[in-house]
Amino acid sequence: MAQTTTNKNQGNASADQARHEANTAANKASDALTHAGQAVSSAATAAGQKASELASAATHRAGEIASSVGHRADDAVGSVGAGARSLADTVRQQGPREGMLGNATQAVASGLDQAGRYIEDKQLSGMADDVGGMIKAHPIPAVMIALGVGFLLGRALRD
Repeated sequence: MAQTTTNKNQGNASADQARHEANTAANKASDALTHAGQAVSSAATAAGQKASELASAATHRAGEIASSVGHRADDAVGSVGAGARSLADTVRQQGPREGMLGNATQAVASGLDQAGRYIEDKQLSGMADDVGGMIKAHPIPAVMIALGVGFLLGRALRD
């Protein structure tokens, strides 16, 4: 019986030691999972920050490109205005100066000169604002003009 008690005590000690080792292993596994979770979280945060930085840089670059295109468009429109004014000078110099044709030549040259000055001064953005103002001030005629232009474009493209 003493032998059985000793075997029983040894069995309990072995079971306690096994439970202790199992708890230790479970704690180590839990710690490893916690560290792995933290590492994944840190990596995800870093990736998110990098993606945000890249998106911000891309947005900034797109804004710079749009601004550059806008400036080039304004420069091109300004060149058109200068060309219209130059054409007005040419019409004045080359056209007749007297009589009914002289008056018509001066009227055309004056119109070209005014249009050239307007285009140079307003550029593309100013002209867009003026068109918007005209549409707001006169919506019915604007709709009628748009319908007429649409009709003419439809006929031209259909043929």
